[in-house]
Amino acid sequence: MNISIEKKTFSEAVHTVSRFAERKTTTLPVLSSILIVAGDEGIKMRATNLETGIDLKLEGEVISHGVVAIPAILLQQIATSLTQEGKISLEHIGDIISLKSGMGKSSIKTIPYDDFPSIPFPENPKNRIVLSGVLLKNLFNSISSCASTSTIRPELSSLYLSIEGGLLTAVATDSFRLTEKKIPLSNKGTQGKFLIPAKNALDIAQALPDEDIILSFDDHQCAFVGNTGMIVSRLTNAIYPDYRQIIPKESVVEAIILRKDFEAGLKRTTIFSDSFQKIRIGFNQKKNIFSFFAKNTEVGESSETFPAQISGSDIELSFNHRYLSTIFSLTTAESLSITAAGIGRPLIIKGVNDPSLLYLVSPMNQ
Repeated sequence: MNISIEKKTFSEAVHTVSRFAERKTTTLPVLSSILIVAGDEGIKMRATNLETGIDLKLEGEVISHGVVAIPAILLQQIATSLTQEGKISLEHIGDIISLKSGMGKSSIKTIPYDDFPSIPFPENPKNRIVLSGVLLKNLFNSISSCASTSTIRPELSSLYLSIEGGLLTAVATDSFRLTEKKIPLSNKGTQGKFLIPAKNALDIAQALPDEDIILSFDDHQCAFVGNTGMIVSRLTNAIYPDYRQIIPKESVVEAIILRKDFEAGLKRTTIFSDSFQKIRIGFNQKKNIFSFFAKNTEVGESSETFPAQISGSDIELSFNHRYLSTIFSLTTAESLSITAAGIGRPLIIKGVNDPSLLYLVSPMNQ
């Protein structure tokens, strides 16, 4: 194999593809490698950890065909050290690959690639939909933080995606909070649902192109296909809980508050939260005031009040401040709607004029 690639193209590709190589010690060293393929279809980089996989196309010149596997960590270090101008050439002879960049040359011992597994594409995928890559990236990046980090219940450490009635509904929960995002689709006939591990979704989000991609899936895998290649992920084989049952149908009070007031007040109050990260919020309908309160026996206490449009009964509830602050990564709305269903019931936060989002937070003991 002998190829020539622009340094910037090579560097960006290595950093993207290396996300999908195995990061832990494995009995199959080729899983910790990046496979470089040069052939009639051009230059491709591949990597897989058996959970996710990527097949990425690169612009470059193929002087002679071939295949080589190189440790991903080593390629990352080389890519990081490169300047962004000029080209890099890779020539494979025997079990050594030579990398030439300007006046420099490195010789790297390769890894046998015969055991590199094929990257599975969904067989007879049930459905295909076309989505904006940048929209899907933002979706995965924003809601994945709400999924559980524990693997005890794999369904809760996954994102639930449902396609029905011309809507893509994405849900994530760790049983203490829940976010639901709805995205309208152009293909209204497509239907289906699946679970994708949240950690896989985050890696995929970093590798997706901004332009439109085709999302296809079957019972075991999903694939994201664009002009620059393909990314696949295994799916979680589990049943997602009926999350709609915990969403309150009615509320006792609603506050409409400016996002900047809510964010500033929360930020200052959290300084005084206790070891459980607890703060108290209050609705005062008569005075049209929304309030924060926190007390720490070692630090002191803090109270913040803000004007708000309050409708309903006065009430006070306690929450983990980290869960309340999650809303800022979910919506860009300038005003927030905050509704409470009563003592011991979840809080619902939405962006005013943002019907796509519902964010639920479970309360703490008073």
